[in-house]
Amino acid sequence: MTTESLNEAMKYYVTAFYKFMPLENLETIKAALKHKASELDLKGLVILGHEGINSTCAAPSSEALADWKSWLQTYFEVAAFDFKNSGSERAPFRKFQVKVRDEICTIGHPELQASNEDNNHLSPEQWNHVLKEEQDFVMVDTRNWYEHKIGSFKGAINPKIDQFTDFFDQVDSMNLPKDKKMLVFCTGGIRCHKGILELQRRGYDKVFQLKGGILKYLEEFPNDQFAGECFVFDHRVALDQQLKPSEQYGLCPHCGQPSELDIHCKRCDFQTKICDDCVKLEFKKDTCSKNCAYHFELHPERKAAHQNQATETPRLRAT
Repeated sequence: MTTESLNEAMKYYVTAFYKFMPLENLETIKAALKHKASELDLKGLVILGHEGINSTCAAPSSEALADWKSWLQTYFEVAAFDFKNSGSERAPFRKFQVKVRDEICTIGHPELQASNEDNNHLSPEQWNHVLKEEQDFVMVDTRNWYEHKIGSFKGAINPKIDQFTDFFDQVDSMNLPKDKKMLVFCTGGIRCHKGILELQRRGYDKVFQLKGGILKYLEEFPNDQFAGECFVFDHRVALDQQLKPSEQYGLCPHCGQPSELDIHCKRCDFQTKICDDCVKLEFKKDTCSKNCAYHFELHPERKAAHQNQATETPRLRAT
């Protein structure tokens, strides 16, 4: 999807990208990124490390996003980043942040050095061919359990992990044959790009990854082998098959997980969505916020005006 093809109703233009490349003087780079983002009125997050850069950002116009992309390629002296584009009707982020970390994709092994060379990458077209024409393989979702819950590739195994660093031990415990073809995927490709090195170090010699992740796949093959929606770590919560913000999911005001169950708050009469775990809990199931839950438990007979409290944004992680 190009920025030009985004729905005209979208008011913010979003792009996600990453690049493994040796970087020094990270504080200088951080200052330059913040200055340019302020100039263009960008919101989002950049993760910087000595191994490279990982980011998702939103611009208020297609021109500003194009300027941002061009500036990045010039500043980092990179011919091209693999940008994955989408849109939003409202700002997906509240502010612009640059965070310096040991790893731009945390797997717990900063000594593993990834390059930008293909390492058993499959293009979306090749990935589709395997899913449709081959049978002797196993496909494992590398994402967290709640990401898998709202959408995944048909037939993918859910390791039921809370964080990516748990993935490798969980795969080992499945006792999958190490000579069997394994397919792995994530949201935008970086988790697999870095994580496949650890899988190969553990003896998985026939593991293949989806280049560009789910986001790039949906650009080319919407409503095909991926079922449901793709979770993203920003205010949009998820993207549908056309890479538009989800109309089905919100963020649970009690726990911050994806939510789709509509409720009418018994304390302030506000309409919201909560998750299927919190709906099982007394006082949470009938309230729209932690504040309303607390006061409703104390005084269920009392009403109060709705407090416009912003829902906690999911922490942006490597996609």
